[in-house]
Amino acid sequence: MTSPLGAAGEIAIRSLIERAPLASSLAAAYKSAGYKLALVGGPVRDAILGRLGNDLDFTTDALPLESKKILKIWGENIWDTGIEFGTVAAKRGDTTVEVTTYRSDKYDPESRKPEVEFGDNIAGDLSRRDFTVNCMALELTTATPEFIDPFNGLADLAKKILRTPVIPEQSFSDDPLRMMRAARFASQLNFEIDESTFSAMKDMASRITIVSAERVRDEFTKLLMSNNPRRGISIMVDTGLAALVIPEIPKLKLEIDEHHHHKDVYEHSITVLEQAIAQEERLGGPNLIIRLAALLHDIGKPKTRALIEGGGVSFHHHEVVGARLARERLKKLRYSSEVVESVETLTALHLRFHGYGDGEWTDSAVRRYVRDSDDLLVHLHVLTRADCTTRNVRKAERLARAYESLEARIARLMEAEELNKIRPDLDGAAVMQLLNLKPSATVGKALDFLLELRLERGPLGEEEATKELLAWWQEFSASQ
Repeated sequence: MTSPLGAAGEIAIRSLIERAPLASSLAAAYKSAGYKLALVGGPVRDAILGRLGNDLDFTTDALPLESKKILKIWGENIWDTGIEFGTVAAKRGDTTVEVTTYRSDKYDPESRKPEVEFGDNIAGDLSRRDFTVNCMALELTTATPEFIDPFNGLADLAKKILRTPVIPEQSFSDDPLRMMRAARFASQLNFEIDESTFSAMKDMASRITIVSAERVRDEFTKLLMSNNPRRGISIMVDTGLAALVIPEIPKLKLEIDEHHHHKDVYEHSITVLEQAIAQEERLGGPNLIIRLAALLHDIGKPKTRALIEGGGVSFHHHEVVGARLARERLKKLRYSSEVVESVETLTALHLRFHGYGDGEWTDSAVRRYVRDSDDLLVHLHVLTRADCTTRNVRKAERLARAYESLEARIARLMEAEELNKIRPDLDGAAVMQLLNLKPSATVGKALDFLLELRLERGPLGEEEATKELLAWWQEFSASQ
């Protein structure tokens, strides 16, 4: 359905002019070369919603090599890593554009990737997209811009409904990742999922297993980094997608019997995630590592759950088990080594603070807390504070005061001892000279001794450290 602009089209055009003025120059470049160009998908939706960014998607009847020629002239930088799928990208100023040739994909039900065929009209291209709210286009190369909405996406946008342009079973069979995308868009846009679409997601959840780990990871990351990840996570759990993609999350829904009460671990984890998000300004803004750590910090509880005689439940060492499980899952999802190791560390350390409230820590214990968290100290501050979800106001206030006290002590020791640069008082060269050693494992043991001494007693100075090292060496040599 091609129509005059109307109110929605006028809003989109106005938003496009205000937020992405280079779009008109790109359209002019395609038009002068004899091709059509339309803004399409998410940017049209976002333009209507007044949230258009500087990443713009276009569709065209020009073949990819023709687009490459046009974009080389129009853009400042160009890349064609997606050219086999019909996509060429370019950047000019602050605006990044992706231009894709009209597509008519064919899917092998058992394949992870579609066979791409180029189409000859925009209607066919729109019919292969995921949801009606992403099936709208704004044709920019006609005499007057035309708003194209063949599947009533505008009406669904007004209703805040996610619905597939074709029957959902066909759409999800073609590309199972669209089921996760539905959960992600629900989180990002605060939309509901159409009943028949939701039902198809439940029936077809198992098809997500043919999607590559990298695509699943990217979609889950977008969901988790949205403003309302609770909604998307709940949809994934309720449809069965989470059980196949990140099964540790639905497993947090532990059975609770009347004799052995414990906190709802699933609800607790989602709340910790939300409370961590509320503190992200301490980390400079939205942060993937803290969100993953908050969501996964208790995934060791199902494996460590033990019933206590007389009532109650224990989860001994769940932080150790959880750290291992988090590492395994994130590696399977192909997250980077930095993300995997950071989340593993935070999960392993998330209970450490609770010994602080039982009695005053020594300075040595504070130094070890800082040393073990290393570059993740602020992340650990955020996670530990977020992990308090008790409804007992007095308990919550007591925990908050205790952690404020710990942070204040860390700050004082940081100022006095440069805790973030904890090193032995003597370096390897000095150790080898004093003990007349060559590089060896023994030098490493000597440095480990000096580091432990530094953690236990604080800065010693070169003279005292030398005295302690020589005493250690005498004892060590005698034992060999």
